[in-house]
Amino acid sequence: MPIKKSAKKYVSVSARKTLKNKKIKGVYRNAIKKTRKAISNKKIKKAGEWLKKTIKALDKAAQKKVLKKNTVARYKSRLNKAVKNISK
Repeated sequence: MPIKKSAKKYVSVSARKTLKNKKIKGVYRNAIKKTRKAISNKKIKKAGEWLKKTIKALDKAAQKKVLKKNTVARYKSRLNKAVKNISK
């Protein structure tokens, strides 16, 4: 347990930030899973819809500094490529 007042405050701030970050992570991870599931089932239309939602969620995560922008770019690129491959 922290002893100093500032350390006690940091514990509560840290807990609050962790909760917020987990919420954001859950949104984009869920969207990625659903996109990949649609891709594996060869559902082109559904994969396209989920890709849009995933890109939005990833951009929000980057905006809120949960993910780095290059990581987001990599995820978006790979998912986009996978969706395009099933539509051929």
